Amino acid sequence: MRRAFNFAFDFEGMNRQFFFGQYKRVNSYFEGTELACSELPQGEELKILEGLRDKVPPEVFTTPYANPVAGTPKNVRANLREGMRLLREADYEVRDYKQVNIRTGEVLSVEILSLTSDPSGAERLILFYKPALVRLGIDVNVRSVDDVQYENRLRDFDFDIIIATWPQSLSPGNEQRDLWSSRAADTQGSRNYVGIKNPAVDALIDRVIFAKSRGELVAATRALDRVLLWNHYVVPQFADDRLRAVRWDRFGRLDPLPEYGGSAFPTVWWWDAKRAAKTGVLVADP
Repeated sequence: MRRAFNFAFDFEGMNRQFFFGQYKRVNSYFEGTELACSELPQGEELKILEGLRDKVPPEVFTTPYANPVAGTPKNVRANLREGMRLLREADYEVRDYKQVNIRTGEVLSVEILSLTSDPSGAERLILFYKPALVRLGIDVNVRSVDDVQYENRLRDFDFDIIIATWPQSLSPGNEQRDLWSSRAADTQGSRNYVGIKNPAVDALIDRVIFAKSRGELVAATRALDRVLLWNHYVVPQFADDRLRAVRWDRFGRLDPLPEYGGSAFPTVWWWDAKRAAKTGVLVADP
C-alpha cells in the first residue's frame, strides 16, 4: 500500500510548476554522497545483505531502486494504474469511488499534517499531491496546525502523513537508532516518525555503528539505504546539489571547492581586498 502512494506523486509535474525544473528526485536516504546505494549490491555490501536475505524484499538483490517517473499525462495515468494494482494487492477495491478494505469494509482515509507557519510553503505541495490520491479513491484530509500542536503530535506519533527530513552525516553512527530502530518506534519524541520495526534494519544499524573501517561503514550504510528504500517507508521528494547566495563579489574562495558543502558561505570563503575595491563599496575591517 505504501508503494502506491509513491506512484501517485507526480514529482516532475510539481517540479516544473513550482520550481522551474530546478530540483532532482531523491533516490537515497544519503543522496549525493558515497553512502548512497546504486545499481545492484556487490562486494562487501552484497556480503552484508546475504546474511539478511530472508528478511528483506527480494528486489534488494534483483533491481536497482528508482522512483516512478511522471511529468506527462501518459506517465501519470500509467502510474495511477500501477497504484490501483498495488492497492488491489493490498486487499482494497473501489466502491463508490472510494478505496475500501475488502476484509473490514473500512475506507482508506489519511490525514496529511502540516505546519501553519511553515515558511517553505509545504502546504501548496501537499495540495498538489492530494488530487492524485483522491483519483486513486483515497480519502484525504489536509490538517494545518500551529507549532505547539504540531510538535506535540510528532512526539506522540499522532499523524498519518507528514513532510519530514532526516539530515545525515558523512560518518553515520548512533543517531541511526533514533531514526529507524524498533526501539525508537516506541520511544516518544524519537525521529522514527515512520514507526519502523524491522529486524533487518536493526541489524544493519548495528553494522553501521560497529563498522571497523571506512570501507565497511560505506558498505553497511549502502545496505541500510537499500533496505529502507525497498520497504517504501516514504515518498521520496527532492533535493538540489547547489547552495544559493546573493553577495557582493568581494570574496575569494577555494578552487576547486570541496566535494561536500564546498559552496557554503562563509565556511570556505575569505575577504579579498582587490575584489572588494572593484565593487566601489566602503569596506570595514575584515
